[in-house]
Amino acid sequence: MAKVVKFGGSSLASAEQFKKVGDIIRADADRRYVVPSAPGKRDKKDTKVTDMLYACYELAEEDKDFSKELKAIRARYDEIIKGLKLKLSLDDEFDAIENNFKFKYGKDYAASRGEYLNGIIMANYLGYEFIDAADVICFNNDGYDVKKTNRLLAKRLSKCERAVIPGFYGALPDGSIKTFSRGGSDITGSIVARAIKADVYENWTDVSGFLVADPRIIDNPAGIETITYRELRELSYMGASVLHEEAIFPVRQEGIPINIRNTNAPEDNGTWIVESTCQKSKYVITGIAGKKGFCSINIEKEMMNSEIGFGRRVLQAFEQNDISFEHTPSGIDTFTVFVHQDEFIDKEQKVVSALHRLCNPDSIDIEADLALIAVVGRGMKSTRGTAGRIFSALAHSRINVKMIDQGSSELNIIIGVANADFEEAIKAIYDIFVTTKL
Repeated sequence: MAKVVKFGGSSLASAEQFKKVGDIIRADADRRYVVPSAPGKRDKKDTKVTDMLYACYELAEEDKDFSKELKAIRARYDEIIKGLKLKLSLDDEFDAIENNFKFKYGKDYAASRGEYLNGIIMANYLGYEFIDAADVICFNNDGYDVKKTNRLLAKRLSKCERAVIPGFYGALPDGSIKTFSRGGSDITGSIVARAIKADVYENWTDVSGFLVADPRIIDNPAGIETITYRELRELSYMGASVLHEEAIFPVRQEGIPINIRNTNAPEDNGTWIVESTCQKSKYVITGIAGKKGFCSINIEKEMMNSEIGFGRRVLQAFEQNDISFEHTPSGIDTFTVFVHQDEFIDKEQKVVSALHRLCNPDSIDIEADLALIAVVGRGMKSTRGTAGRIFSALAHSRINVKMIDQGSSELNIIIGVANADFEEAIKAIYDIFVTTKL
């Protein structure tokens, strides 16, 4: 059995955290491949090493003295090395970083050094082999090179019993460093898990898995024990995420489960992310998530349902102005498009003109400052009255529903409300499904 374990920045922010990680890895011999992030914040007032590197490189780009900033970064790593009592020197690595900053190797190179250096320390601490991600994670001009990476990783790791592979970065064909988006260490862990066909991908962070709702809105919300990839995708789309969204796809293709765990509470089971399950969720719903900042464009035209291509022409008006749509609920004589308000506001009159030109509507009405809330759960399909309970809860809280959209899979229901009602709406839905059962 083989497990890939990824540890986030908060899990590796100090020597004390490193020791916790070491204990976790050594507690299970199947934890053979480790993907570390760069050191995160040690406390609320601290700065992440990645941000320190960005700031340091910015000075280098401007041909300013960056020695003080680089010294501060080095001090973070020296503190970890000293705390772990390792006989390890990063002199050569920091000399190379200093020279490469002077030659302006790029922001991606600068940012990647956080994971690179932490990977060296982790490998030394565990006695594992260190594999530079630049040698096995490949990019090309179109982005991440899936086939080449999978081939290189599988070949390299087949000859390596235990290894540390830094997260977040890889290399282009010319050898220059290329990074994933922020949080990309999650993606690296997923890629490694797929390459070795791991039994489990454990993602260790500072929370014990996913929660049913945002703890900034709901006080001490219930945790989610098991969630399917599809449910997670729906919730992540609405902003609820402990895991980088792109990290789902490599392991999903291989049917590898992900276990979100807490470095500071390793005894907790966390959340399991699986392809499918016969396990019933504790509640009818699995999770609630949402976003503010939408607007709706309601197009009315009598007998639009008999016009072939009407919907296509409506969406063409948005496409021509480089605006993506979120939802398109419709009726016999109405067609509504929900879009991000910040993307739409500067182009609204261009879109309105295009709609009149393409669709000849009877009227167009725009409403701003809306929020969308997704109620997601595999248990909804087999439970009668779920939608009725949602709308009863909202009506009881005197919240006006602006939009309803339920997918044919019955996995989720999207509800539109005013921005001002967003938090109260989530509380009302949480209370009716979770609090009343507790």
